[in-house]
Amino acid sequence: MLVGPVNYAGQGYRWSRAAESSGLVSARNYVHEANNPFNYGADHVLSWRTAEHSRAWQRAMLDDLRENYTHVLIEACFPILGGMFKGDVRRQAALLRDAGLTVGVAGHGTDVRLPSRHMANDEWSYFHNDIWVSADLLEPVVARNLELVADLAAPTFVSTAGLLMDLPDAHFLGVIVDEEKWANDAPLLERERIKVVHAPTNPNAKGTLQIAPVARRLHEEGLIEYVELKGIPNDRMPEVFADADVVLDQFRSGDYGVAACETMAAGRLLLAHVSDQVRDVVESAAGMPLPIVPTTIDSIEQVLRDVVERRGHYRTIAKSGPAFVNRLHNGDYSRDVLMKHFFTA
Repeated sequence: MLVGPVNYAGQGYRWSRAAESSGLVSARNYVHEANNPFNYGADHVLSWRTAEHSRAWQRAMLDDLRENYTHVLIEACFPILGGMFKGDVRRQAALLRDAGLTVGVAGHGTDVRLPSRHMANDEWSYFHNDIWVSADLLEPVVARNLELVADLAAPTFVSTAGLLMDLPDAHFLGVIVDEEKWANDAPLLERERIKVVHAPTNPNAKGTLQIAPVARRLHEEGLIEYVELKGIPNDRMPEVFADADVVLDQFRSGDYGVAACETMAAGRLLLAHVSDQVRDVVESAAGMPLPIVPTTIDSIEQVLRDVVERRGHYRTIAKSGPAFVNRLHNGDYSRDVLMKHFFTA
């Protein structure tokens, strides 16, 4: 299996390793260098210019796929064969199918999340303003991607459960994190002034502009110690999380992803806005409740005050985080989904 070419948050690489853990599949991923700024694990990295303009690379890639692969998982509707056919994914997929390969599609996020639908379903949607990205500009792009997915009629997967709103016939694949990397036995909620951290990698999507003023006010009040994380290398994040009591994730997508799974794997208390639809999907798949405390921009102050008052209750929630990640996000679940819905396609 070949997975590519975006590897967002290193997931293409991790899905490849998950498939290989079956003992039945050999898998590789590739990524354009510009799509991998944080140097996530990848089997092959090349420049976008090479993929887009090198006819020699495109021919070599096609020959390699014909000779050595049986399955291709196209990420985020990006052309798997670079600039061949001017990047026409339909023609590229047809060429691969003519060569006997099975083609699949994996949606990652805004590539298939239709702004108008997201705004209609979620009052906190990050598309309600243009600080991050203009919904009017993105709407036709996503609409074309959804039309492409429909036309391909291929086995389709989504990294997060919220994307099933846009691709209801897709299979929830789940993101994957390294459980052991984040595991710790640090005490939780034992300090008089609990430590609350927030990593605003995308302030608008995370809801930072709305929640940070509340957290800072509670910090000044002396109720919590609030810390915003900026410029921390990923390899240092496990120790940062281990020293935290509460992590504020995101409050405008209604979904959860890699950062949330890392937090749960670390056994920290996670506050975020996750829709009922997402909770229903993942709780059914995991066989246990999603251990993310329901929190909105409007309720964050109330929730934080309650955490301080009812620490035992919230320790119990946080302690179930590693078990949840083990059931859905350590690679085993993703492997099983791929084996059932892709390699038997």
